[in-house]
Amino acid sequence: MSIDISPRVLRYFLAVAEELHFGRAAIRLYIAQPSLSHQIRKLEQTLGTPLFMRSSRQVQLTAAGRTLVREAPKALAALEQAVQLTRLAGSGIATTIRLGYTPVTGFDTLTTLLDALREAHPDLVVDPREIFSAEMPERLRAGDLDIGLALSPQLVDGVAGEILREEPVSALLSTRHRLADTPRIPVTALRDETLLLFPRHLAPAYYDGIVDAFHEAGSAPEICAFEKPPVYAMLARLAGGREVGLAPASFAEHAATTAAGIVVRDVVDPPILAELSMLWPANDPSPAIANVLVTARRCAEHNKWLRNPVT
Repeated sequence: MSIDISPRVLRYFLAVAEELHFGRAAIRLYIAQPSLSHQIRKLEQTLGTPLFMRSSRQVQLTAAGRTLVREAPKALAALEQAVQLTRLAGSGIATTIRLGYTPVTGFDTLTTLLDALREAHPDLVVDPREIFSAEMPERLRAGDLDIGLALSPQLVDGVAGEILREEPVSALLSTRHRLADTPRIPVTALRDETLLLFPRHLAPAYYDGIVDAFHEAGSAPEICAFEKPPVYAMLARLAGGREVGLAPASFAEHAATTAAGIVVRDVVDPPILAELSMLWPANDPSPAIANVLVTARRCAEHNKWLRNPVT
């Protein structure tokens, strides 16, 4: 059952409860005593229980009244907090942004963006969540995320996107691999290698772009899908085996500095391009989301993440 009780009436009740005198409470509230008495009677009728025991000599709280004395301040505080958060969110000054990011962007791109957001919007709280690219559009449409950083995502209705970063795909291989000393590896040189990739369903367009590049070079690569755990176990496998991993260059460079026995080499003839996109709810006018998008675009411009930036 819905009960309509205004914050003003709750404050009237609390004043009477503190004074235990309608006359003094009315003076404190700057209203007429009959009007105050009428408001308290309406509150009791709404709640279906008396809140005060009244006599010609004294006013006392009932058990229900004592309960409301305990609970009413909580309700008023919660309402005040809701109002303040709503105002802050509307101004874009302070709110929480749930930011989804694909695992291979969690090093250079994400950390650069988070640093820029801390500097530009110190009151903004960012809640980063590692999510595979294929899941992000639906998570955004469902309201589970506010912003996404996805690798070659496939957009859905209600979700907008734009490319934030373009970078080459690099090869990750063991220092003992036969191609470890080759600084620029042609795609044709990998035709007899087993490629270690994340499964297609995690980032379909990215996966297909790699396969298409090999087909254009006249080879059909042997692919070993590696799903769990997604990153560090893959690097350990590369260091100890003969497969070749392919990943966006920023991730590959980070991996080479953190994983023993791994080197990074350019892939050429043809180079393979990875596209990292920003995603957001298409119809969300939130100033906080707009602030994140503006900051991300500035990061892209400052760091030259786009080969052909939109002007």
